[in-house]
Amino acid sequence: MLSCRKQSGWEIENPLPVDRPDEVIVFQRNEVAAKLAIPGNQLPVFAIDNQLMPSQADDLDGDGQWDEAVVLVNLPASGKAKLVLSFADPGEYPSFEKRTNLRLGILQPDGTFPEVDRYQAPSCRDTFQIIAQAESVNWENDKFGFRVYFDCRNVKDLFGKLQPRMIIDSLQYPGTPSYHDLAPWGMDVLHCGSSLGSGGIALLYNDSLFRLGDTGSYEYIKIAEGPVRSLFELRYGDWVAGDDTLEAVERISITPGKYWFQSEVTVHGLPAGAEIVTGIVTSKLTREPFAFQNHGLTCIGTHDIQSLHHDELGMAVILPENETGKIARTTNINFFERGFQLVKEKNFSNIISETYYVSQKAEPSLPVRHWFAAVWGLEQERWKSEEGFRNYLDGEMEKLAHPLLVKGVKGTLTQQQ
Repeated sequence: MLSCRKQSGWEIENPLPVDRPDEVIVFQRNEVAAKLAIPGNQLPVFAIDNQLMPSQADDLDGDGQWDEAVVLVNLPASGKAKLVLSFADPGEYPSFEKRTNLRLGILQPDGTFPEVDRYQAPSCRDTFQIIAQAESVNWENDKFGFRVYFDCRNVKDLFGKLQPRMIIDSLQYPGTPSYHDLAPWGMDVLHCGSSLGSGGIALLYNDSLFRLGDTGSYEYIKIAEGPVRSLFELRYGDWVAGDDTLEAVERISITPGKYWFQSEVTVHGLPAGAEIVTGIVTSKLTREPFAFQNHGLTCIGTHDIQSLHHDELGMAVILPENETGKIARTTNINFFERGFQLVKEKNFSNIISETYYVSQKAEPSLPVRHWFAAVWGLEQERWKSEEGFRNYLDGEMEKLAHPLLVKGVKGTLTQQQ
């Protein structure tokens, strides 16, 4: 039986003369409600030319009601499209290919790692314990895998991927190969040492670097996980930086089709003049790192034969140009051997070394945003050269600086089956 139903939507436009696959648009609940009244507990569904677009509806504050609708679209160079909005009951919400993933698994006596949505890491101040699957909070999309050690090291690391399938759920289970060895899906590709690894966080204050690591509390909270976005927070209390005790929150999100994730860092009690730092390990670097600015953004990066598979690995940090502070390289001194031994079991020092870093200007209790990118030469031929990597970075910076335009369109009356 045919029935009339009010539909509405938005006109979306690509302002750049380049194709834009896998672009994410986020709508706040009130933006959706301004188009059509939200029926009961139904969820928003999106279509272009009668074809459903991958989407999800995320409850960010845990009150049982979705707060943001996230939709994945593809637009050709300078293209336009009408994004049509409708609604579906939760039990009838369309199923889409899962292209992002998030996991913290906690070790059990039988060697398994059931997933948890919220967990506080044990303190390293008395004893060091590895309690997490792959030692880490892990996140991935169809292009790359990332992780951050779930202990006082708090260093970020990389999983190079050769296949688009999701892999982090199965790592380190009994009977599975070591993720340090090359497998059909890929492998752990990065040596971190006592550096910041692949985007670890620190503070630059009075010309000293303070690692965001050995804090009084360190908590993981899953916020959303779905086909087009996964999102979580790392919350830190009792972070001692010089004479100051701070609190910090890092919110990390990942979407499909990109070789990067987004990080938003907020520091409460940030001292005047202090800047947030992130950086890249340089322990295997034989060539000079690079830095450039374009599209209102700054990029620092490295490209070299520096993977644990002894092939090309590129890493980069992107941040707003007007927030860019100091770009520098730490010493290569082994501070662990000099007695600064935070984790003896891992030869890990609390003093940051072997790191190329950039600082970011920030205000107390206000988030600053950066993006961390990584590519692996074994996955694609273009990643074997610094030029190929830098071209990709410049293209992504241009897209970040010129998001898709979203314009309101008046509702139209359509017939639905």
